Amino acid sequence: MTRIIRITGAVLGAVVGNQLVGEIVQLSPGLRPFLVPLLISGMLLGSLLASLLAVWFWRWFERAMGWVLGRLSHFSLRDVVLGAAGLAGGLVLAFLIGFPLSRIPGIGSYLALAAALVCGYLGFHLAMQRREEVVGSLPKLERGGRSGQAKGHGVPKVLDTSVIIDGRVADVVKTGFLEGPLVVPRSVLAELQRIADSSDTLRRNRGRRGLDILHRLQKEFQAVQIMDDQEAPGADVDGGLIAMARHLHGWIVTNDFNLNKVAELQGVRVLNINELSQSLRPIVLPGEELSVHVVKDGKEAGQGVGYLEDGTMVVVEGGKKHIGETSDIVVTSVLQTVAGRMIFGRPKETQQTASERGASERR
Repeated sequence: MTRIIRITGAVLGAVVGNQLVGEIVQLSPGLRPFLVPLLISGMLLGSLLASLLAVWFWRWFERAMGWVLGRLSHFSLRDVVLGAAGLAGGLVLAFLIGFPLSRIPGIGSYLALAAALVCGYLGFHLAMQRREEVVGSLPKLERGGRSGQAKGHGVPKVLDTSVIIDGRVADVVKTGFLEGPLVVPRSVLAELQRIADSSDTLRRNRGRRGLDILHRLQKEFQAVQIMDDQEAPGADVDGGLIAMARHLHGWIVTNDFNLNKVAELQGVRVLNINELSQSLRPIVLPGEELSVHVVKDGKEAGQGVGYLEDGTMVVVEGGKKHIGETSDIVVTSVLQTVAGRMIFGRPKETQQTASERGASERR
C-alpha cells in the first residue's frame, strides 16, 4: 500500500512540477531557451518531493477522516441527512448571493467565498437546531408519530420515574445490553418536573438528576421518545405505564418492586435494574481471598465491617483493629438474605496463624 501511495504521489508531483515550471517560463521570457531542461527538472523535483510527502499526507488524511467519522457516529442518520440538506440549502443561497458579488472588481471573488462559508454554516446549524420541527412537517414521519407507535428497531422499553432518577439505565444503554426505543410517557416527564421543582432540596436534586439522565440518553443515543399516555389524564402513573407497555407490546424498565409485581400479574414483562445489578455481582466462595477497606465496627465484639465496590457488606472477624485500613481477608461463609448478600471472613494473617497452629498440633 505504501508503494502505491508513493508512486501515485510521484506521478501527481511530476504533473504539478511541470505545470509550475510552465507558468514560471511564461512569466519570464528569458527562460524560454531552457524550457525543456527546466520542465524535466521541475518534473523530477516535484516527483521527488511528492513521493516523500505522500505517505505523511495520506496518514494525515486517514486521521482527519477518522475524526470526522467519529464525530458523525454520535449523530443519527436523520440528523446527518437534515444537516446535509441544510448545508446544501445554504450553499444554494450562497450561490445566488455570490453571483452578483463576484462581479465586484478586486474583492468580488473573496466576497463570494465568504458568502458560501457564512450561508453554508448557517444552513447546517439552522437545520440541526430546528430538526424536530422539520421532521414534524414531513407527512410520512409525522404520520408515524401520530399513530402512537414507537419509532426504531427492537422492543420498546417504557421507562419508570424511579429508574430514570436512579441513573444506571444510561450506563446499561451505553454498554449495549438495553436496546430499542426508550419511551417516556408524558405523565412520567411531568412527575420528574414536579420533583425537580420541589421545595425539598433532596427531592429537587433527584428530579434534576432524572432530567439530566434523559438529556444524556437523548444527546448520546437519540433513543428517547416522549409519548402521550394511553390512560385518561389524571390517572395513576403506574397504571399509565402498564397501559402504554401493553399498547406498544413493549417492556417496562423500573426499580419499583410494587410496579414490578403488578405489571407481571397483568402479563407485561418487566426489566428490573436492581435485579440486573444483583445478578451481576461476582460469586464469592469460602476460602477465596478478598481485599476490603474496613470502615466501622461490627455488631459483635471485635468485628469490623467493610463494603465491596458493588455495595456488598463484608463482616471481618477480628477486624476492629483494622478500621481505616485495607485488609486482605479469607472468606469463611456467605449469607444470602432478603436485604442482600453478606460475606463473612477473617484477616489473612489470622487465618494463616490458625493454619500453622493446626499443623504444629498435628505434628
